Amino acid sequence: MENQTKTPDTRPDAPPDYNSHVIPGPPGPTVPPLTGYPGGLPMGYYSPQQPPTFPLYQPTGSTQPIQYQPGKYPAPNQLTPVMWMPGPTPMLNCPPGLEYLAQLDNIHVLQHFEPLELMTRFETNNRYDIKNNTEQMVYIVTEDTDDFTRNAYRTLRPFVLRVTDCTGREIMTMQRPFRCTCCCFCCPSARQELEVQCPPGVTVGFVAEHWNLCRAVYSIQNENRKNVMRVRGPCSTYGCGSDSVFEVKSLDGVSNIGSIIRKWNGLLSAMGDADHFDIHFPLDLDVKMKAMIFGACFLIDFMYFERSPPQRSSR
Repeated sequence: MENQTKTPDTRPDAPPDYNSHVIPGPPGPTVPPLTGYPGGLPMGYYSPQQPPTFPLYQPTGSTQPIQYQPGKYPAPNQLTPVMWMPGPTPMLNCPPGLEYLAQLDNIHVLQHFEPLELMTRFETNNRYDIKNNTEQMVYIVTEDTDDFTRNAYRTLRPFVLRVTDCTGREIMTMQRPFRCTCCCFCCPSARQELEVQCPPGVTVGFVAEHWNLCRAVYSIQNENRKNVMRVRGPCSTYGCGSDSVFEVKSLDGVSNIGSIIRKWNGLLSAMGDADHFDIHFPLDLDVKMKAMIFGACFLIDFMYFERSPPQRSSR
């Protein structure tokens, strides 16, 4: 209205009127006022017509802004993901879950360090991580024993070990019955034994201890309790500063099939209850026999390397 009623300036030095030829267009979109500023934006702020070039990334449900570029740097207190071995395809004449062992000739058994046992003298369930040579997780082994049995019988306790894969499926169960050791040590009823089931409920074989005067000797048996292989340990399993090698041999003792090596980890092996085993076997060995050598490792661990927390001496 002001432009329509304004008279043109006829002075020779007057600036040109640029609005005289402008045709008003349609009204623009209405921008809602910014929340928190009643009546519109404060002076010095401009209403954004488009989102900014680099928007602030914030995940749903989080009240704290991201301090690192997603996918470039790890966020604080972020757990390192566990790398699992790729799941193999099912195989004929192979118990479900043992397909992993069919592809391996070497596995590592890593026991978890439990500081609670050192501080409180309370025996806890053992836990193990099973990995391959590329540090990929193969299995997880957990002990399933009640508190009374663990703390009453200590290293002689009967136990149940459950082996699970990456999906949490229990693919193997290892059971050790209680054997009284108060009688003569050469009595068959006092010898230790381990039963391996794969899948749980289906017996694959047994690991039976043999009496020997100076070294650890075991026999690996099939489901019919027929001897298949032998395990022969060193004369001294408590050597300080060196590995303990348990050789897996044929029944005649001529052929060397594999080995179970307890690695020496320095002070952690001397003071803490966190053992590390390396298990070697041929790649083309029957997968059930691989499972039996794998089970023999845990019976050896409980009999020779499981350290009970020190007891208080009574006065």
